[in-house]
Amino acid sequence: MALLGPNGAGKSTLLNILCGLIRPDAGRAIVAGVDVSKHSSEARQNIGVVFQDDSLDDRLSAWENLEFHGLVYGMDKPSRARRIDEVLALVELSEWAENPVRTFSGGMKRRLEIARALMHEPRILILDEPTVGLDAQTRAKIWSYLNQQRRERDLSVFVTTHYIEEAESCEAICVIDHGKVQVQGPPADLKARYGTSLIRCLPRSPEVRQKLLEKYPEAQRLSGDRLGIVVRDQAMIDAFLSEFGSSLKEILIDEPSLETVFLAITGREMRERDEVNSKARGKRNKRI
Repeated sequence: MALLGPNGAGKSTLLNILCGLIRPDAGRAIVAGVDVSKHSSEARQNIGVVFQDDSLDDRLSAWENLEFHGLVYGMDKPSRARRIDEVLALVELSEWAENPVRTFSGGMKRRLEIARALMHEPRILILDEPTVGLDAQTRAKIWSYLNQQRRERDLSVFVTTHYIEEAESCEAICVIDHGKVQVQGPPADLKARYGTSLIRCLPRSPEVRQKLLEKYPEAQRLSGDRLGIVVRDQAMIDAFLSEFGSSLKEILIDEPSLETVFLAITGREMRERDEVNSKARGKRNKRI
């Protein structure tokens, strides 16, 4: 499941509650059937967490970071050794096991953090912006690791992300704003219910363009004489094509996206992701 919401919506607060780091002011947080507030130690055994900011010990090696995590979770020595080998192989860091983490790139650190979160074989993996500031290749690798674990271990993944394409690949999406759940469901269902399409067209003449502007006064002025017209459903697309289809030189229809769903629900675009990504990229570049 992907958790989406603008800055200040309550995403980080929710994750901190689910992880047992803060107590809710009201209500209960149930994770894997366990009340997090009442039985935090038991709940944490079922949870693996990857925070947005780096949380590895740079002075230790990759192996030592994982060994320490296993000790904290009460794993015996044979289990620790087995899992360290398994998770390092999963994230393709086996040959760097003895290297100090301070020598790792940002992408390698993120892969090691995922390995650490999986170390104690949790039932639920919680990730807060796991791919912010990473290049496309590293992002693809990380999602490959996660999908492999979902298939092989029946792992539930709960992720916050500002990358629409990552949210699109999730089985379910939850949009929150002002601390409340606004909508939730499969991406296809949300797009069908809340999404809009954009018709990009080039009129054959100034007269046709004027008619379009009169019919659709909120049409977007695109490059040249092109216009962008927002429509809510297939019926509106059919009506547009019936009336203007033969009067257009070009036409391109953008399908509904989660971006338009997010805009319809929150009244805001997901431009904040660019700000977050640029800030995170700057931080990680400094650390590399």
